[in-house]
Amino acid sequence: MKYLRFICYIINMIPESHPRRKSLLLREKLIEGYKKGLVCDSGLIAQGRGEAFDYLIGERTRNPARKAIRAAAAALLLATHPVISVNGNAAALAAEDIGKLAEELGCAVEVNLFYRTQGRVERIGAHLKKSGVKQVLGVHDADARIPELNSERRKVSRKGIYGADCVLIPLEDGDRCEALVKMGKRTIAIDLNPMSRTARKAHITIVDEFTRAIPLLTGEVRRLKEKDAAYLKAILKRYRNKKVLEDMRKLVYL
Repeated sequence: MKYLRFICYIINMIPESHPRRKSLLLREKLIEGYKKGLVCDSGLIAQGRGEAFDYLIGERTRNPARKAIRAAAAALLLATHPVISVNGNAAALAAEDIGKLAEELGCAVEVNLFYRTQGRVERIGAHLKKSGVKQVLGVHDADARIPELNSERRKVSRKGIYGADCVLIPLEDGDRCEALVKMGKRTIAIDLNPMSRTARKAHITIVDEFTRAIPLLTGEVRRLKEKDAAYLKAILKRYRNKKVLEDMRKLVYL
């Protein structure tokens, strides 16, 4: 309750006109997640690194990212077994929005962590369910292993990531992204760094801030659900991830 009162104080203290109000509030949300045991200390550092890239793209969703969001929506709708992978930062920042996307797709959300402890996995799982996520995997059913991956992120659910044909991996490690691609899974990343290994290895990379991208992706999924498979396949056929990353790098260099 004390921390909740402090958050309310912070919200009231930051003026509506502050140009970085949303970013400051996200910081507080992540700190709250850290205090609840959802986020690890290195996750706070990762958030700062992402913020730096967000400054460079003007803290707004750019046109190349919108192209990637459209392609990602098409890929998820064409998949027979899509799964959304979630770490502590993602759960702390946007659990409700993740739940809305999962509901729109009719898919599961799987907890997958680099710094994995059973207690932390259970806390994240409980937080996701409390936030409206209906099907949470990876808590007590991490019964499969990703080949050629030695970190704790190799532990996945056979019903989830291991058996998926398309995986959405926000805030990702490059090594797991590469391993999933090698397994033949269509991989969609959300990564603010267009030069990262994750961004370069994924089939589709949304270079945008996570809490901006997820609602936009949900909206695009909702719009494209009315289209047939041929229409969705045409979107993917036209999409070029290397070109999207090149266009985003040009924006960053500006």
